[in-house]
Amino acid sequence: MAREFTRVGVVGLGTMGAGIVEVFARNGVDVVAVEISEAALARGRATLTRSTDRAVAKGKLAEDDRDALHSRVDFQVGLDALHAVDLVIEAVPERLDLKRRIFAELDRVCRPDTILATNTSSLSVTDISVATQRPQQVVGLHFFNPAPVMKLVEVVRTVVTAADVVDDVEALCARLGKVDVTIDDRAGFIANALLFGYLNHAVSMFETRYATREDIDVAMKLGGGLPMGPLALLDLIGLDTSYEILNTMYRHGGRDRRHAPTPLIRQMVTAGLLGRKSGRGFYTYEKPGSPKVVPDEQTPAATQPAPESTGGSAGSELAGPAAVTTVGLVGVGAIATGLVEVFARAGYEVLSVDGGTEPSAGISEAVRASLDEGVARGDLSAADRDATLARITWSATLKQLADVDLVVEAVAEEVGGKQALFARLDEICKPGVLLATTTSSLPVIEVAMTTQRPADVLGLHFPDPTARRPLVEVVRTVHTSAEATATAQAVCAALGRTTVVCGDRAGFVVNALLFPYLNDAVRMLEAGYASVDDIDHAMKLGCGYPVGPFALLDAVGLDVSLAIQRSVYREQREPGLAPAPLLEHLVTAGHLGRRTGRGFRDHTGR
Repeated sequence: MAREFTRVGVVGLGTMGAGIVEVFARNGVDVVAVEISEAALARGRATLTRSTDRAVAKGKLAEDDRDALHSRVDFQVGLDALHAVDLVIEAVPERLDLKRRIFAELDRVCRPDTILATNTSSLSVTDISVATQRPQQVVGLHFFNPAPVMKLVEVVRTVVTAADVVDDVEALCARLGKVDVTIDDRAGFIANALLFGYLNHAVSMFETRYATREDIDVAMKLGGGLPMGPLALLDLIGLDTSYEILNTMYRHGGRDRRHAPTPLIRQMVTAGLLGRKSGRGFYTYEKPGSPKVVPDEQTPAATQPAPESTGGSAGSELAGPAAVTTVGLVGVGAIATGLVEVFARAGYEVLSVDGGTEPSAGISEAVRASLDEGVARGDLSAADRDATLARITWSATLKQLADVDLVVEAVAEEVGGKQALFARLDEICKPGVLLATTTSSLPVIEVAMTTQRPADVLGLHFPDPTARRPLVEVVRTVHTSAEATATAQAVCAALGRTTVVCGDRAGFVVNALLFPYLNDAVRMLEAGYASVDDIDHAMKLGCGYPVGPFALLDAVGLDVSLAIQRSVYREQREPGLAPAPLLEHLVTAGHLGRRTGRGFRDHTGR
């Protein structure tokens, strides 16, 4: 039988500590909430009150239940108040010396059978446990912010943590309505080890001015499907906290340079720009602690309608968009199919070319089936479906692209094939036509330079699934003209899409941030640290991601993922970006994910 915890202690009543107090009190457990001073205690009490009052206002907590919750909390100054509790959870700042001092004192104060737990997000639980005479009763219980909402708890065992202690805290997590993943003591555990490399990379992207803060955050929200952009998330976490987590992971996690905090983070922490809690971080907030972003000197000016262009050249920042009424789509795969529908539904005359000897029935039938499904769902009327189909011309001949205003290429992701196609388009298309590639990873400049008009060539990356993602990455090469960029942005706006403009680097914004994170998840699995299910649970329940990394890899395709990761590694030559051997082996074995029935999971019976 699992041990019954009737009275627990929480040390440290900041945002996280107060949230943990609320979790226990909501579930009928008496809590001794401890701080270092009366002033700190008052702040902790106020944090708890604000949280429960918000829950009442939103109808998520009855007033009687709120009052009962508060009656279960005993606010005290000093650790001596914890002499009779069954479990203590420490939630003080991420400083090893501070945590060790507290644990040494808890070891003196608490009963011999009391379990001592740390909520550390990155420090070694082992290093903390050796400050006590009971390391076998020390465990990590890593809650995620906001603790009352987030379902995940990482249970971190050391090499000496007793098995019954782990069993007892796992049962406690279930009683609290949490999902636990039990793992060994390693820097960053699961969630932070995967999350903070991605966040650090996003800061580096901003620091080098590859993209604006807004474009980076919008790209990952709309293109990656994430609940928050990385820079906004860092502001929420706190840049000081993030710096400590990254520094700990770098020093104790193998000194991977991708975990070494970027200079910008250190500089911002030194300057007191800590994020929401200080009122300014990557963004500026209405006041310290406020979630409301207010304009500052980096806020982009409102976009003004650009005049119709009378011509432009590379470097002409005042050039406006050219008029586009007819669009050529080249390709037969899922991306081409989705784009034919997207452009035609937006009102463009579309010429779909598959490059074969006669028009492919496959893409035509796929578009018709998708539109029929839209009618069945009520997304469009039968008349709109028929009008959309009437705007599409099906062809097998590239020569028919001679009079279109824009050509979008969506052929196989192979540079030789794309180069040959663009050389042919250069011969066929009229002057001034915008030529766009939908590549997700290949260098756009290598395609552009096969033409005599590189100023008219750019990338239009529509993240998968093309028909539903509201983002387009507009990728400029060193030759792309301002007019071409403006035209692409205007066309994408007509499609109802949000654009982010970035340079011609492997992976652009979305894939350059997303796929190294997925590769890190494969490395974690390969090392035997955690299972596929535990890693997916950690990122979904601990970070609020819509899907776990292995579910996403199986959906995208392991071969596609490997190709993108290889391109990112080839460009940057960072050892930590080398594709995980397990990913390469699965691709070699033909286990490519959902479309083959097996990837990281078996999909044959689903």
